[in-house]
Amino acid sequence: MSRLIVVSNRVSVDKGRGATGAQGGLAVAMNGALRQHGGIWFGWSGEEVEHFTGQLTMARADGFTTATIDLEPQDVEEYYNGYANRTLWPLFHYRIDLAEYENEFGRGYERVNEQFANSLIPLVEADDLVWVQDYHFLPLGERLRAHGLRNRIGLFLHIPWPPTRLLVSLPFHERLVEAMLHYDVIGFQSVEWLESFLHYCRKELDAEVDEDSGTVRIGGRTATAHAFPIGIDHGEFMALGGTATAQRAHDRLAGSARNRTVVIGVDRLDYSKGLPERIDAMERLFATQDDMVNRLLYVQIAPPSREDVRSYQEIRATLEQKTGQFNGAHSDVDLVPIRYVNRGFDRAELFGFYRAAKIGLVTPIRDGMNLVAKEYVAAQAPDDPGVLILSRFAGAAEQLTDALLVNPLNHEEVTRALWTALHMPLDERKARWDTLNAVVRDRDVIGWAEDFIAALKG
Repeated sequence: MSRLIVVSNRVSVDKGRGATGAQGGLAVAMNGALRQHGGIWFGWSGEEVEHFTGQLTMARADGFTTATIDLEPQDVEEYYNGYANRTLWPLFHYRIDLAEYENEFGRGYERVNEQFANSLIPLVEADDLVWVQDYHFLPLGERLRAHGLRNRIGLFLHIPWPPTRLLVSLPFHERLVEAMLHYDVIGFQSVEWLESFLHYCRKELDAEVDEDSGTVRIGGRTATAHAFPIGIDHGEFMALGGTATAQRAHDRLAGSARNRTVVIGVDRLDYSKGLPERIDAMERLFATQDDMVNRLLYVQIAPPSREDVRSYQEIRATLEQKTGQFNGAHSDVDLVPIRYVNRGFDRAELFGFYRAAKIGLVTPIRDGMNLVAKEYVAAQAPDDPGVLILSRFAGAAEQLTDALLVNPLNHEEVTRALWTALHMPLDERKARWDTLNAVVRDRDVIGWAEDFIAALKG
């Protein structure tokens, strides 16, 4: 049986427990797939060294091997903080106004992808399947081919793919996408992102594109692109719901709400998540309805990320300012309408918080998938489920059509959805949840990995 070689930006080794650098569902899926097929999880250690050597740190755990390399500070700044997170991330999330097009970033990105290829090649055996994860490694397949690798190589993109009119603003965009077409299989979170990619290949590269099969032919090569919507590990997550940790978290939030309806948002602190816009929608709700401070509590959990990038510092400052102003205007002496928590919680605690919340507010401006939406659905009590309000611009909206779908930029629309959710009858809540939960349960992350690997095997 073919081994599986997984490549991702980060691989952290937890002694005795395997790879834990990726969080949540992806780590579960990769661990499961690697245990089944055997193989290697390869990536950056997260550590910096003065001079790059390409030396591998190998560890064996749980039926597979982890292999990591260290990077120089300049590599981290240009490849990771620079091109990945200040160029590609904002552009692919439609924030062209925040994208920084610095030549040094692009050169660093190409250099690190070459370094990854050089370090990975000696580890790959003839029948191995190579599965590359995400936007950090768009040109890695081409680099591996240049070194003579003829294995089946696949790429899965966890973030959106932008419309052609936005992507062409990227310097050397043709070269980047042509490099991607050295992969055998390219996966996207949703049909929308897939269609945008195929449109670009046809219009800008003049490639031969078959929309029905997803095949793209150019320069004698053929790549196949499909949508593979990722899910959560439903069984593992439900098991967390039965723990004492989850019950304590539920009781803590429900008790402190003082009979108010809890609205919850759980998002990494990122400008793509639509957090300031949520507060604007809340402002409209509180301004038009009397006594809302006694009826509703909004809990926003937003752990910080990428704190070295200026745009992330700015979104944190904006959110803190808006939260403070909102609470100043709408609090009572013993009640605060918004609880803004700038740290993370483990998934068992989140399960308890989700179950205590009667409204899940998941309204990113743009998102590849958004697994919080699926976790919120899974955590609900079947006899009294909450209501999911979901951005139509999240990849999850293609599957979770029984959520209240909203345009997060339309504050009035989000406000109406909050009002509808607050007053939704139990029968309707149950009917919507039954449909949503079936999708979350039946299309989980293990099936996602199996589907992609099957496509990669050809």
